[in-house]
Amino acid sequence: MSYILNKQNQKIAYRKIIGNSPGIIFIHGYNSDMSGKKALHIEKYAKKKKLSFLRFDCRGHGKSHGTIKDFVISDWKKDLLEVINKLTKGPQILVGSSMGGWLMLLAAKEKPSSIYGLIGLAAAPDFTRNLYKEIPKKNQKEILTKEITKVRKWNFNYTFTKKLFSDGKKNFILGKKINIKKPIVLIHGLKDNTVSSEIPMKIQKKVTSRNVIIKYVKNGDHSLSKKKDLEIILNSLDELIQN
Repeated sequence: MSYILNKQNQKIAYRKIIGNSPGIIFIHGYNSDMSGKKALHIEKYAKKKKLSFLRFDCRGHGKSHGTIKDFVISDWKKDLLEVINKLTKGPQILVGSSMGGWLMLLAAKEKPSSIYGLIGLAAAPDFTRNLYKEIPKKNQKEILTKEITKVRKWNFNYTFTKKLFSDGKKNFILGKKINIKKPIVLIHGLKDNTVSSEIPMKIQKKVTSRNVIIKYVKNGDHSLSKKKDLEIILNSLDELIQN
């Protein structure tokens, strides 16, 4: 495991392979980390293709500094930009899973010169908008009174904070044009019970890119980690690189 320090002297954990261009960066989802099946599968692909590859833990996740309750979308966007600036050279393919798909879009908008293309895996931009409405009323009340709540949802335990929702609002991206001109592939499972299958269509309508491909996986769930899902992800990387 390797680490970089940000301006606040906080550790961001990462693993990196040095190879050819374009590089690939995997961005995990909320309450997840860089050691999931998709990240490891893409790392294996990068090794085989002799491409640079980077996976990292956003602060409050995995081996990085802090706990999830201390950070928000703006912080995790900064983490992504930090690793792009400090750990990569040349254009990168950003592969964003769930919340990572939101961070991917925010970073590509802010630093287009570093982007080769984007692959969203059940990408969840603006997910905090609907999330608040979906959690039980007692948890909504706790957020307002205690500024933090714990929820059992989607078979996992989650911590949500008031500042996560207020900061999320500042980073909403689907309400206006998204100035991203690079190629984009959006992969989404039709059995995803977490993120609506309408989200890829909303993204393609808002981005300025003319090269947007949406792939719906009939039996894919939110994790997109089955053998067939992983094949589709790697095929999409091949297509993007050969484009």
